[in-house]
Amino acid sequence: MTDRARMTGPVRVLIVDDSAMIRKVLALGLATDPAIEVVGSASGADQAFQMIRELKPDVMTLDIEMPRMDGVTFLRRLMPVMPVPTVVISSATRRGASITLQALEAGAVDIIAKPSLGIGEGLPRIMADVCRRVHAAAQARPLAFGPVPPRHPAASRVSGLHAPVMVIGASTGGVQALAQILQQMPQDAPGLVIVQHMPEGFTAAFASRLDSTSGIRVREARDGDKIVPGLALLAPGGDRHLVINGRAPHWHVSLIEGEPESFSRPSVDVLFNSAARHCGAHCVAALLTGMGKDGARGMLALRKSGAITIAQDEASSVVWGMPAAAIALGAAMQVVPLADVASALIESSKSIVSGGTARPTAQGRTIA
Repeated sequence: MTDRARMTGPVRVLIVDDSAMIRKVLALGLATDPAIEVVGSASGADQAFQMIRELKPDVMTLDIEMPRMDGVTFLRRLMPVMPVPTVVISSATRRGASITLQALEAGAVDIIAKPSLGIGEGLPRIMADVCRRVHAAAQARPLAFGPVPPRHPAASRVSGLHAPVMVIGASTGGVQALAQILQQMPQDAPGLVIVQHMPEGFTAAFASRLDSTSGIRVREARDGDKIVPGLALLAPGGDRHLVINGRAPHWHVSLIEGEPESFSRPSVDVLFNSAARHCGAHCVAALLTGMGKDGARGMLALRKSGAITIAQDEASSVVWGMPAAAIALGAAMQVVPLADVASALIESSKSIVSGGTARPTAQGRTIA
């Protein structure tokens, strides 16, 4: 949790948008929440830089399409020097997933579609959602992530019939975290199944981007896909959960109907619980940065089933919600920084194959 989240008083917000009308709509909408204070508005990147220096806002709302400097370029320049939790509010999100992913990779903690000026009675509902997301962003720790270069690590020598299944859950900050983890994965890494909280229509593009920089193949999961070494399957966003079925070593994934779990669909808890039932001691799990508690109870079920469980540490998390909840339940066996999650997964997988016990990484710690 950030210093901002521990403070009392309203969340101080800077609005950045080239449209005067949108700035007014957002200001009026945010002002309906007494726990939010709009401290200023900027029409472009240059003005926003100056206002951030002077006002030091807790959260910034940001448009993507602006003259002279677009929002993604602005984020890439801002985050390394003056990181501010940012909610992107842009009509560009309606036209494709690529620009949305670029904004998340540049450091945005959330992205929503810009409200239409002609929606009438629906505007209060939309602004209530904007206020909710601003409050959530105020709890985030914005971290600067550089571009992830393609990398092809040496073989892990942990594939084959006795290789375990690896499962990962992530939410806010997970776009950057997963890119860093997967680019460190060796080509013969055990099969990997991932739930990243992301809206429908974005996960296929995200999987494609990960595939272009990762040491293993990455694609959006389809119902019935086999879990095989060297392949990561990303749960599709939408109205279904992703679960693991089958018996060692013939596991596969299924997409199932169901109500949201832990306010999420797909849910990390649902994935982890299925892995506990079908993989048990043949599984290694990691719970990464994210808001809320999704995955904590599922990770506890995994630990009780004999799996090796890993939580990302607070210092490297954008939001230390999900990993903290798992640690509080006694579900995590290891707590490691993001830079060491990939090696912790691989070393734990080797430990399962050899019949040994999990060891912490150099920078991690083991929980009794």
